[in-house]
Amino acid sequence: MRTQDADIFDDMRHRLITGEFGYGIKLRAEKLRSDYNCSASTVREVLFRLSTVGLVDFQEQRGFRSPEQSVERQHDLTHMRIMLESEGACLSIRLGGVEWESRLSAAHHKLSHIEMRVRSSGDVSPLLSLWSRAEQEFHETLIEASGSALLIRTHQVIYEQFRQQLVSAETNYGYFPENIPEHQAILDAALDRNEDLVRKRVHDHLARNLSTPLPVPHQAVAFGKSSLM
Repeated sequence: MRTQDADIFDDMRHRLITGEFGYGIKLRAEKLRSDYNCSASTVREVLFRLSTVGLVDFQEQRGFRSPEQSVERQHDLTHMRIMLESEGACLSIRLGGVEWESRLSAAHHKLSHIEMRVRSSGDVSPLLSLWSRAEQEFHETLIEASGSALLIRTHQVIYEQFRQQLVSAETNYGYFPENIPEHQAILDAALDRNEDLVRKRVHDHLARNLSTPLPVPHQAVAFGKSSLM
């Protein structure tokens, strides 16, 4: 992809996951081209690429639209995030060293500083772009030492679709004051290298976005002699 196309792709992706476009809004290449001083065909190519990662809906005869908000879709994306982030965090705990711990601590420090500013002002919108990037950086750093490029790529796709579902004025753009202690709890569990606890902290952080609770895992059944009699 050409440098200009990559820059447009990255900017449009950020605009889509920070709520600049409403749900189900038609995305017109002829209008967007003026934002980037490029051709309409370049914008259409970028929009098509964004549709391949689920941030834009495309239908023949209808063109490109931002996705609709859906409780069911939000539930599915939340479930996927919990699975991917929990597994990625546990793999990072096993494989990551002091450098990973340092990067995770630094990402959390930046995020915590921004979130405390938001809490003190009571309004996330002036810092929405900065907070969104910092929040994504923290969660991506949590899993970056997992050793699985596929898990990391899949998590990015799911994370950005998840953010897009939450980001609106009605949901306070996905910001909750509880994020501050929850992010701290995730960091502490990761640095303590406690896999069971980090799974719980990730689940607890995201569970508010589920439409129904996830099923509780069944205890494994031990098959001894008595069970076969």
